[in-house]
Amino acid sequence: MEAVTGQHFFFHDQPEHAAEKDSCHFCQLRAFPIHQTTPVTIVNAKDQAVIPPNFRFIDRMVLGQGVEPAEDSFRSGCSCESDSECQYMGCLCLADLGEEEDSSSNEDEDIHANGANGDGPEAGRKDKMLNSKEPLYECHAGCSCSKDCPNRVVERGRTIPLQIFRTDDRGWGVRTQVAIKKGQFVDRYLGEIITSAEADRRRAASAVSKRKDVYLFALDKFTHPESLDPRLKGPPLEVDGEFLSGPTRFINHSCEPNLRIFARVGDHADKHIHDLALFAIRDIPRGEELTFDYVDGVTEDGGGMEGASAGDMAKCLFKREFLFGGSSTPLASTQRNATQLTSLRLLLFATIHHLQASK
Repeated sequence: MEAVTGQHFFFHDQPEHAAEKDSCHFCQLRAFPIHQTTPVTIVNAKDQAVIPPNFRFIDRMVLGQGVEPAEDSFRSGCSCESDSECQYMGCLCLADLGEEEDSSSNEDEDIHANGANGDGPEAGRKDKMLNSKEPLYECHAGCSCSKDCPNRVVERGRTIPLQIFRTDDRGWGVRTQVAIKKGQFVDRYLGEIITSAEADRRRAASAVSKRKDVYLFALDKFTHPESLDPRLKGPPLEVDGEFLSGPTRFINHSCEPNLRIFARVGDHADKHIHDLALFAIRDIPRGEELTFDYVDGVTEDGGGMEGASAGDMAKCLFKREFLFGGSSTPLASTQRNATQLTSLRLLLFATIHHLQASK
């Protein structure tokens, strides 16, 4: 790790090192437009491991071969006369929200139809939406509202500085560099969006196919065999974050997480390539490791997501006390070696591509 950081700081401002600079993870992160205000840093005080050299940091989704956004003729946006109008069901961007999410009644006049909470860096979702599996519908570049619209929380991007760090026994992890409020937006899960056929091909080509599933998320929130949109009828597209992704690619799993992932839609014509947005589900102090439940609450008896059973996966052994250095020791010492932990993770994640981000 020291050799890599030294090479970056001492040589990557020199023209003759341009090619090396392009593949440098520190340089990739420093190239992000928001680096000066909300940086992502990498530290390793545990061993000599480095971020895989074939991995590249990105700050937006990459569309793979065969994946296309909607044509301009199908795009639409709201025509709200003021940003405040985008908070209620009259906004075109919120047209697909269910009746139960209508917040235009007198008792809820100050509540965003999306369940949004405030604006600025700490903008996020209210409790009722954190406990919901409803997708998040936002205004976007095709709308008449401004970039400061309260319904552009994910659209405005990450406002939290993050640090990728080496954990004691789970490889890399991510922690926050500032305190995070409950409901606050943290970041998106990014990667290359690929077809279902390409995802299957990559699984088959992977030396350990279950390991490949750790990084694949199916964009199947809106998939339905009777959908009027042909792109939503068949097998869903998938996000592959193994070699192209952002810092959230290194967030670990926990059965007692502090984040939850939601489907987020901008232009409704692009539901097939919707975002995966992570929000805090409780207050998170500065320096705490960030985690989310990769299978979103599947229970041992089949309750939870789509009736899937946790019995088909590994039992969850990553309790909060264990993840964050508490006094409890849920794992016996004989279970703590890296090989066993890796095997447990792979079993847990083996079916991740079949599970929806927030269904």
